[in-house]
Amino acid sequence: MEYFWAFVVGGAICVIGQLLMDVFKLTPAHVTTSFVVAGAVLDAFGIYDKLIEFAGAGASVPITSFGHSLLHGAMQSADEHGFIGIAMGIFELTSAGISSAILFGFLTAIIFKPKG
Repeated sequence: MEYFWAFVVGGAICVIGQLLMDVFKLTPAHVTTSFVVAGAVLDAFGIYDKLIEFAGAGASVPITSFGHSLLHGAMQSADEHGFIGIAMGIFELTSAGISSAILFGFLTAIIFKPKG
């Protein structure tokens, strides 16, 4: 059942994104940004952690999890270090993902010669 619920929740997130692009004519950048903000808002209300417990990778792989990680790290670090902890926490939990995106984007640009 774990795989089933991961598929359903992850698929539902993708369906919502596709509907936002098709029905509301939002660009992929708008949808991505909206999902990051939605993940942060759901984390602020304590909902996203429960969703991850329920759906596993279905909730932790989509981009909504990035917003969850940003807010989760910021709040956790703010409790420990005060105001400066907000900035520290944001990058502590998400630095591997951000670094990977930069590295692989750079390598892809070198290999495939982007136009522009």
